[in-house]
Amino acid sequence: METARVLVAADKFKGSLTAVQVAERVTAGLRRAVPGVRVETLPVADGGDGTVAAAVAAGFERREARVTGPLGEPVTAAYALRGTTAVVEMAEASGLQHLPAGVFAPLTATTYGSGELLAAALDAGARTIVFGVGGSATTDGGAGMLAALGARFLDADGKPVGPGGGGLAALAEADLSGLDPRLAEVDLILASDVDNPLTGPKGAPEVYGRQKGATEDDIAVLDAALAHYASVLGPDHAELPGAGAAGGIGYGALVALGARFRPGIEVMLDVLGFAPALARATLVITGEGSLDEQTLHGKAPAGVAAAARAAGVEVVAVCGRLALTQQALETAGIRRAYALTDLEPDPAVSMAQAGPLLERASEALARDFLRP
Repeated sequence: METARVLVAADKFKGSLTAVQVAERVTAGLRRAVPGVRVETLPVADGGDGTVAAAVAAGFERREARVTGPLGEPVTAAYALRGTTAVVEMAEASGLQHLPAGVFAPLTATTYGSGELLAAALDAGARTIVFGVGGSATTDGGAGMLAALGARFLDADGKPVGPGGGGLAALAEADLSGLDPRLAEVDLILASDVDNPLTGPKGAPEVYGRQKGATEDDIAVLDAALAHYASVLGPDHAELPGAGAAGGIGYGALVALGARFRPGIEVMLDVLGFAPALARATLVITGEGSLDEQTLHGKAPAGVAAAARAAGVEVVAVCGRLALTQQALETAGIRRAYALTDLEPDPAVSMAQAGPLLERASEALARDFLRP
């Protein structure tokens, strides 16, 4: 029998384990059951939080910059660099993780720091920037980001509008002439797992506003403000896939920075070197914290499974909880999934003990798929 060569290409288990820790625990479980198994790990991400960490695990250099957080306070944000390619994660600068517990600012949270982080990557010599967007605390259409890069957004009195999406209601003039000229020379790839438009029933405020603390009134205010903003900058771009990503930062990147949208997991698999790793594998193990309907719509495990299936390599998954039928799994290209909640039904305990439980699940997987 051919010696098994396993590729572990899983995303984080949000709230429990990073993608790197998932790979470590899976490897430990596999080797406990089959000591000689050959394992290669490639932590993956889909453009949201954890994207920089996945790039660093794949050999990129971690860089840090002090930037403006979503509430206007300074924060330390990381990006990843290899040669002239940078991976910038907007959540590092403008993400929900920078908000104090229970504190939201749906109308005023700004993406200014994301623009500063892009500028830091330009300063470091980046010529290709993968801009991963997701996990944002913001709904400002990327106006803050553009302001940090040299744009000016003025009210009827010629004064800068206030921060956040709420301030855009007063927008009278958008002056993009001062944008950093280096942006015209860079290939900027908007990497996202969502393809929502900017506004409307499927737009950024309606679909994602509530998780950022927006009330129903706030959502109406933000939707109207973003529609007004788009009427000034360019309404055609507002309907493009990804325009509504991360509170509309996708729109700002598309309309003003010449970005091109690609599904986040596809971009990241390219950047991380998934294809050559896949060519060496006889079995792929993917996964994330919750395998559910969202997984099927552009999340990392679905992207990994699709690529592996195209190459004729079998895929199995590990997860914290499983909310997909066997048929749905197989349609996605996943032969079987091993859930931690099968070992520990209490979700709180399962999350707290995710590491040891994942090792046990991986032992079971190895017995089922790796033993002759």
